[in-house]
Amino acid sequence: MLFFFIKSLHIIFVVTWFSGLFYIVRLFIYQTEAQKKSEIEKKILTDQFQIMQKRLWFGITWPSAIITFILGPWLSYFFWPLHQHPWLIAKFLLVIVLAIYHFSCHNIFEQMRQGIYKYSSQQLRIWNEIATILLFLIIFVVIFKSLFSIFYGLTLLFVLAFIFGIAIKIYQHTRQD
Repeated sequence: MLFFFIKSLHIIFVVTWFSGLFYIVRLFIYQTEAQKKSEIEKKILTDQFQIMQKRLWFGITWPSAIITFILGPWLSYFFWPLHQHPWLIAKFLLVIVLAIYHFSCHNIFEQMRQGIYKYSSQQLRIWNEIATILLFLIIFVVIFKSLFSIFYGLTLLFVLAFIFGIAIKIYQHTRQD
């Protein structure tokens, strides 16, 4: 019973964490694009986006990440010894990559709060897809529970990257018209 309670909470907070990661980068894109507006519009939009980012980042995304990082290792206790569950080790490695992505988003968040815009909206759109790809890979590893699923996950990664690349090019083309 405890296992299912912890697992349910873990899934809930993973979902809210990913929701925050997806939306924060969208807000970065909007704020970056606002910098091309007139000074009045730019100020109003930038101030609003920074309020939204701060509430999302510190009210949802960070708390969800912290709770996920508490519940995940607690959940792994039920799979001891870990070497008998290579899928879980693969999941941990992917979550480490996700944590690096999270900290990178935090860095972008802090830079934008200081008025530093290092990335174009196009680069941020591509950056936003990294979380999607990580989500796909983590889900595949967890559902299939085998290293063989990593092969399928990597295949899916390349297919998704190709599809996202085409979608981004089409989107770019339609925005220029």
